[in-house]
Amino acid sequence: MSDFVSVPEIFGSDVFNEATMKQRLNPQTFQAWKTCIQNGTPLELSVANEIAEAMKNWALEKGATHYTHWFQPMTGITAEKHDSFIEPSGDGRVIMEFSGSALVRGEPDASSFPSGGLRATFEARGYTAWDPTAFAFVREGSLYIPTCFFSYTGEALDKKTPLLRSIDEVSREAVRILRLFGDTETKRVTPCVGAEQEYFLLPKSLYAQREDLRLTGRTLFGATPPKGQELEDHYFGTIRTRVANFMIDLDQQLWCLGILSKTKHNEVAPCQHEMAPIYSSANSACDANQLAMQVMKKCAAKHNLVCLLHEKPFAGVNGSGKHNNWSLSTDSGKNLFSPGKTPSQNAQFLVFLSAFIKGVDEYQDFLRSTVASAGNDHRLGASEAPPAIVSIFLGDELTAVVDSIIHSTNYKDPGKSLMRIGVDVLPSIPKDTTDRNRTSPLAFTGNKFEFRMLGSSQSIAGPNIALNTIMAEVLGEFADILEKAQDFETALQKLVCDTLTQHQRIIFNGNGYSKEWEEEAKRRGLSNLRSSADCLPAYVSEKNIRLVTKRGIFTESEFRARYEIHLDAYCKMVSIEAKTSIDMVLHQILPAATAYTKDLCDTLTVKKSLSVPATAEEKLIARLSDTTNRLYEACEQLKQNMDTIPEGKEEAALYYQNVILTGMADMRKEADILEQLTAKSYWPYPTYSDLLFY
Repeated sequence: MSDFVSVPEIFGSDVFNEATMKQRLNPQTFQAWKTCIQNGTPLELSVANEIAEAMKNWALEKGATHYTHWFQPMTGITAEKHDSFIEPSGDGRVIMEFSGSALVRGEPDASSFPSGGLRATFEARGYTAWDPTAFAFVREGSLYIPTCFFSYTGEALDKKTPLLRSIDEVSREAVRILRLFGDTETKRVTPCVGAEQEYFLLPKSLYAQREDLRLTGRTLFGATPPKGQELEDHYFGTIRTRVANFMIDLDQQLWCLGILSKTKHNEVAPCQHEMAPIYSSANSACDANQLAMQVMKKCAAKHNLVCLLHEKPFAGVNGSGKHNNWSLSTDSGKNLFSPGKTPSQNAQFLVFLSAFIKGVDEYQDFLRSTVASAGNDHRLGASEAPPAIVSIFLGDELTAVVDSIIHSTNYKDPGKSLMRIGVDVLPSIPKDTTDRNRTSPLAFTGNKFEFRMLGSSQSIAGPNIALNTIMAEVLGEFADILEKAQDFETALQKLVCDTLTQHQRIIFNGNGYSKEWEEEAKRRGLSNLRSSADCLPAYVSEKNIRLVTKRGIFTESEFRARYEIHLDAYCKMVSIEAKTSIDMVLHQILPAATAYTKDLCDTLTVKKSLSVPATAEEKLIARLSDTTNRLYEACEQLKQNMDTIPEGKEEAALYYQNVILTGMADMRKEADILEQLTAKSYWPYPTYSDLLFY
């Protein structure tokens, strides 16, 4: 491994961050950029030219020869087109140029990115626009400039643009609430996010032998190994040397890119690990997580490993999620979800808490839809992930506070104070006095909410757009009421009490895995959208369309386009998996089982000619033949079903869920039996034992 490095020295060394800008820009230009960030005002071209020149010179010193507008199309991953800095000088030589206009705007081809009908193939023009709130960075010889991506007609074709819109909306409404509590200093409130990233690491040589892993990211076949995760010996266990070397390298690369990688450890399943960052603003956290996933994959390859980000690479062991820790912070650093130590802060906290509870209850289907994917369907509701029912865990202490407000009873703190929500009389609310609930989709963890339903491979932009938007909507409703109130404290008391009373059904502190909770949730009227095919239509319900268009997060056409893209991605992913399954059965599994059966038959013939007992061979041949026939029939049935996919996207999604995935499961059942019956030397690819315990 590399020699010792000083983290403070390398942190952000490859980033054109604020400190570097302050050092390299003249004071007027730097202040113009700061004003742009603080007030949302556009940069003049002359200022952009000065920033571009300084950025280019810095990048050249870092060894960059190219620049790219780095954007986040609706594929869920990032995109980049690299242009060199070179320009002809007229004497057969070149000079290195980079203008403000090149910094501010690019023009990539938009026709081959998913648009959900916003753009036709022949309408190719798209634009990238510099996001000055996100820092540029140098990586692998190129200057990366974070940008938004939109069409010739102005529609957002990316995930960053609506995220930035939602950040502005929640800031505006949160500041209105703060003004009511006498805060005249705060100018901006920022959603802060920390996205814990789970992943698997496998040897590249084993990965290369599995067609299903290479094409789909998960194993479509695999018998249960003799040992899985039942001994609970991997979680937080000693990190094997090969993985530790990868993690050291990964941390150093992330730190150079200014990514706040904080925690690393083994996760529950064999070969599963986690990286957790420190909080940052939602925009930078989204950029950082997208970049972290890319760096993980490239860094793993450097160590002859493969990083799997699929939500459920292996059946029978835990899958991988992405815990999205979300809160709101003022520009002075105050966390609005921290209960605080003074009565006035607690009253303010309860307003924000009530708004969050109301928003999640009213838009639970929207939140559920933002984490829908073919991969996450295999994980949600399993023993390592929250159920598909959206609920909020508050813990015993905070739930007792809520109950006291609802029922106007004494809250049993040491002072047993009556829970009247005045700005002067509310007692201090304890922090971190309760256990964590790992089965809850949305858990309050002291000063933030942990949204635990996200899949490990997905962009965190969509879920955070939803959280920001629903919070902005409810805070706006609250501000409208309180701004008109003649008696602020009375109106505040009534607002919080009424809100918690009407939306207490979403609060649940118990076991989210239990059958009793599923029945109780149904009685409460909570939705239980189990799969992508079930929940994606709820994404574009009239209520959700009204929410995002009213708040200016999406136009209706932009929002419906994303729905079309999500549906299309689901159908395509299941289709690829089904075709891969058929291919593996016909060209790998059946030939392997047949070859083994033939050799057993040859052995049986020899034994019988010698009058030697051959009971084992006879029984094995019979079982192999029966299972092989059932597998072939299941494969033929799946092939026929794949020929009759409905044309409509919603109908197709339901068909893939109910028919194709069922057929794949039937086929896998027989294939996994064959794996257990067939001699290992005949089996065409590495087994779970090989993969998980290499």
